[in-house]
Amino acid sequence: MSISKTKQASTRAWRWAVLTMFFVNGAIMANWVSRIPQIQTTLAMSDGTLGLVLLWLAVGVLVALSMAGGLIARFGSRTVTIGGALLLAATMLPLGMMPNPPALSFNLFLFGGAMSLMDVAMNAQGVGVEKTLKRPVMSSFHAAYSIGGFVGAMMGAAIASLGIAPNLHFVMVAILFSIVTLLAAPALQRIETPDRSAPSEPVFRLPDRIIWPIGAVAFCSAIGEGAMSDWSGVYLKSVVGTTAAAAAYGYAAFSLTMTVGRLMGDYLTTRSSPALLVRVGGAIASLGVLLAILVPQVGPVLLGFAAVGAGLSIVVPLAFSVAGNVPGLPSGAAIAGVATIGYAGFLAGPPIIGLLAELTSLRIALLVVMLLTGTLIFSGKSMQLKTPTAES
Repeated sequence: MSISKTKQASTRAWRWAVLTMFFVNGAIMANWVSRIPQIQTTLAMSDGTLGLVLLWLAVGVLVALSMAGGLIARFGSRTVTIGGALLLAATMLPLGMMPNPPALSFNLFLFGGAMSLMDVAMNAQGVGVEKTLKRPVMSSFHAAYSIGGFVGAMMGAAIASLGIAPNLHFVMVAILFSIVTLLAAPALQRIETPDRSAPSEPVFRLPDRIIWPIGAVAFCSAIGEGAMSDWSGVYLKSVVGTTAAAAAYGYAAFSLTMTVGRLMGDYLTTRSSPALLVRVGGAIASLGVLLAILVPQVGPVLLGFAAVGAGLSIVVPLAFSVAGNVPGLPSGAAIAGVATIGYAGFLAGPPIIGLLAELTSLRIALLVVMLLTGTLIFSGKSMQLKTPTAES
């Protein structure tokens, strides 16, 4: 009995530590996002230039994803999660100090790489918790990410309203979340057997064929999430005409409803099929983008962004959970495969939206986002694999 209680306590502490890692990832990202409009103004970047600068964050994500599976195989997801979190904080620290777009692009490349390494590794930790508990909990982890996103967006709005410059803001955030990471790190568990002598994973290795349809679902969802993180503030500031501080509330609205959806996600997963949940979510998200396009006023736009958050809330958690339980594939490699395809959405999204906004308008550019999230209504049928249940 004592051994069982000790194991339960250890698993509980492990789950809280993974929740904390997801929170840290979301909070750091949202603090960066909240200051994009001001940094765009400070560096005198057009929408097209900003899109190309943000492209380098996505390139960093994609490059690091190609190495994530190999690093996890060599060092374990626990080590990569902790190292990725500390590197993410370290690369955020100078973001507000960059003197020109090329310097900012290089910094964002490193920032995106650290973010994706941490992302894959903490999702592998989450799959490990799911398998230990034998029930769906992945959505709750992504809810923690969204809570971090909401808290980070509100932090950014509050700090911007006080007139604090992004450089000091980012230093404060980096120090704070480095401390949080170090406090949570001891409770993370080793779920792989590190093999430092193993050959490294090939760079840009194509994911297994069974992963591609799941990755396509994650891709379309990532396009929508990326649009909200990179362009919601810009849309409110440049199209709707709000202040830079008020523009941060667009991402906050998106993060709030995404958080609520993810808090309900584990319950919904036990009551409905992943395919149906993805299809309904895609419909809600596309209608939300359409509302923001058709009625560019503060209330309707915030409502539309909130609908996007609700619709996409559990799409990526479901994709990672399904991938992490594909028979015969290591969870780290499977998640990295889906993430590589899915986060290519972050690679394609910023320059496409930025360049289309430059050629036409940001409202027209968001039509692409609406169409891609709308495809989830059809591609959701690929989410047929079983996720963990209490009976499994």
